[in-house]
Amino acid sequence: QCAARIPEAGAVLDLLEKCPEHQKKGGFPVVVFEGLDATGKSACKTTVTQPVKETLNAVLLRSPPACISQWRTIFDDEPAPIKRAFYAAGNYILASEIAKASTQAPVIIDRYWHSTAAYTIATEINGKVQDLPPAHDEVYQWPEDLLKPDLLL
Repeated sequence: QCAARIPEAGAVLDLLEKCPEHQKKGGFPVVVFEGLDATGKSACKTTVTQPVKETLNAVLLRSPPACISQWRTIFDDEPAPIKRAFYAAGNYILASEIAKASTQAPVIIDRYWHSTAAYTIATEINGKVQDLPPAHDEVYQWPEDLLKPDLLL
């Protein structure tokens, strides 16, 4: 239904359908660097992720992945459920890229599931800490069908 209103949604779904279910990581480590907007993360990209990438001779991937990042501004202007679906799809597309890359080299990732989860929770509670889901809520649990990193920073 969304594709009729947002043609790019069809392209995202096509990419998602090409991803194998239950991605398996290769033999090289996968490290995620997380950080919210406006918290100095941009500086982190140049002061942390790039030197780590170079030191480890790693592959650097970003979320959303490059194959859909050109549509980010389109989906960012959509209602929250559509925007969340875009970023969730991006995580699964990225998992496919991680699985492939981690068979050849270490993988450094600039954002992943944690950012998606944090933004989802924040938009649902409208920034009110007292409205956060309880500590053991499933919203905080890593999706069973999404490739996990070895390390999160």
